[in-house]
Amino acid sequence: MNRRKIFLILTLLWMVVIFCFSARNADLSTEDSYRVGMLVGDIIVPGFKTWPEADRIAFAATIDHPVRKTAHATEYAILAMLTCGAMMPASLGKTFLCSWLIATIYACTDEFHQLFVPGRSGQVSDVCIDSLGAMAGLLLIWGIFKIIKKQENYGLMR
Repeated sequence: MNRRKIFLILTLLWMVVIFCFSARNADLSTEDSYRVGMLVGDIIVPGFKTWPEADRIAFAATIDHPVRKTAHATEYAILAMLTCGAMMPASLGKTFLCSWLIATIYACTDEFHQLFVPGRSGQVSDVCIDSLGAMAGLLLIWGIFKIIKKQENYGLMR
């Protein structure tokens, strides 16, 4: 029971985090994305730190769209997984469906919220990405459950 309360608190806190990111105006959101793009460059591009600043910024701009969409999917994968933890030990199918629905509905409200943020817009395509991210997070949990169950069946876990 305490585990469920902890997951519920984490779920609500994560919703606040998502809300706060969505409340950032377009310029701040772009800065966030470019900062992540620069980090990606540092990690995967040899010698990236030695590039001229204009080239590094151009690289960040080039990967801005995938960075933003990956962030959307990841935010909602985490939300669905936390929601799932808050709902356990209900039946797995019902828990997954409800967790996915909660994440998807929250994505809809989040995009509506962005309509009122300067320079931002609400997009149906982002709701779809968020929904798919939630599903991916739940599939990850399902896969982990399958692995644990298999190990229990073979007596590998006690």
